[in-house]
Amino acid sequence: MPSASTFSRRHFVLFCLASFLLSLSYGSTFLLSLLIHTRGGNEHDAGSVISMAMLSTFVAVLVSGHLADWLGAARSIAVLGLLLVVACLGFALVPGFGEGMMVFGLALGLGWGVFYTLGPIIVALLVEPQHRARYFALLSGSMMSGIGSGPLLGRGASALGLPLTSAFLLAAFASLVGMVMFWRLGAHLKGHANAPVARISWAATRQVLSSKAAFAIVMVGLGGCVFGGLSSFQTSYAAARSLDYSLFFLGFLSAAITSRLLIAGFVVKRDAYRAACVLSGLMVLSVVLFGYGVSGSGSYLLAAVILGVGYGLTYSVINGLVANEAPAGTTSQALLLFSLAYFVGVFGFPLLAGKLIVEHGLPTLLACVLGVALFNWFITVARLIWRRRLSNSEACHTKSYR
Repeated sequence: MPSASTFSRRHFVLFCLASFLLSLSYGSTFLLSLLIHTRGGNEHDAGSVISMAMLSTFVAVLVSGHLADWLGAARSIAVLGLLLVVACLGFALVPGFGEGMMVFGLALGLGWGVFYTLGPIIVALLVEPQHRARYFALLSGSMMSGIGSGPLLGRGASALGLPLTSAFLLAAFASLVGMVMFWRLGAHLKGHANAPVARISWAATRQVLSSKAAFAIVMVGLGGCVFGGLSSFQTSYAAARSLDYSLFFLGFLSAAITSRLLIAGFVVKRDAYRAACVLSGLMVLSVVLFGYGVSGSGSYLLAAVILGVGYGLTYSVINGLVANEAPAGTTSQALLLFSLAYFVGVFGFPLLAGKLIVEHGLPTLLACVLGVALFNWFITVARLIWRRRLSNSEACHTKSYR
């Protein structure tokens, strides 16, 4: 397997920059609730548009391996990145919030799905197992930077007196630049990340889901629900409490970037099970604060920072776990399933979240998100308990054998 040195640091920096630019397109979807409100819709309408992306990401995961075998992973991202450009342009230019917006939601899911799926696989193919967690953290930090910056484009547009749609137009331009960068990087990745990517199959799916990697796959789906539920409707939450939604994204973004780029290298060297338990607990704490502890800008910012650290580092830890706990020969397919579970949470949950807000209010949504976060944390606690019992059992067996 090639080491990181076969793909120069300069190229990896460009890879991360291109990932940041493409990620702005997904980040801009956190403004959809606000945009659709200005057009006479509500959170349920916004959730319906966002959830359309979940359907197309299934297709993206299924075809990504075929595309990578045909074009190479980097150039597959570039080609499907055009759909991210189209989606952002559509959100900005198509009036209303009906079927037209849903079509662009489908386009977003296809483009984002291929990018989000093949990006980590490129890293897995380039980097030796013992270094993967660090490089996953750098990649995910770049992506999270773009995701978190997307909503800030809207706040910046508002401050400059520009229409909200200008944020989507800027995201479209950024995605276009990122698309071109990935196409050019494809030439430098020949023989490495352009190597054949394993396609998803029922046999490999059963093999992965019957292994320890299944826990990380479930956890990323639950984490996606928490992140998607809070982020997609943060503009509504802030408006209901007379807060500035940009504080959430500034706090979340700064914490997620700082933790992933500066702290992740230390965390991933610790015991992964314990780290996942502590960090998932931080996610629970942040949801509790959003539900019951936010009384002003300071506490609002604090809750966002805690979520950024908890979610940001948890993702890095379990991303490394799923790659290393997958059965031999199934790493790429385990990462495909990991991405698929994330998409179900981050794109599917907003449909339920929007319905809950419209029919029962924000407190009900926050209670639901808290339940999901607690279940996610319980998985990490159960894994620690099970490992300790297994270790004690093996120790007793060894003593009796002696």
